[in-house]
Amino acid sequence: MTTITFRMEGDRIVGFDSQGHSGYAEAGEDIVCAAITSAIRLVEATINDVLGLAASVKVKESEALISLRLPGGLAPTAESTCQALLTGLMVYFAQLHDEYPEHIEVLEED
Repeated sequence: MTTITFRMEGDRIVGFDSQGHSGYAEAGEDIVCAAITSAIRLVEATINDVLGLAASVKVKESEALISLRLPGGLAPTAESTCQALLTGLMVYFAQLHDEYPEHIEVLEED
């Protein structure tokens, strides 16, 4: 199972950790894993490459871990955009959980 934990500071999403393999299918054929990975890559590319922000991204393939943390002190427009992106990601993963409850879990932690 893949567990995605959104890291919160009050109502602000400061980042997330995605850990584990979904186990839906064999590597290379796992549609749940592909959906998770592509969504994470889209959000990371939008934050870092399109918006030009410096979100910290860590990948530990040996632990099947991807984490992202927003930088502090963002301008109001950048903060609003990042919150919209991360909230959309959370909603998307919650919808995936509804479809594949044995393969993805979505949590929030302060």
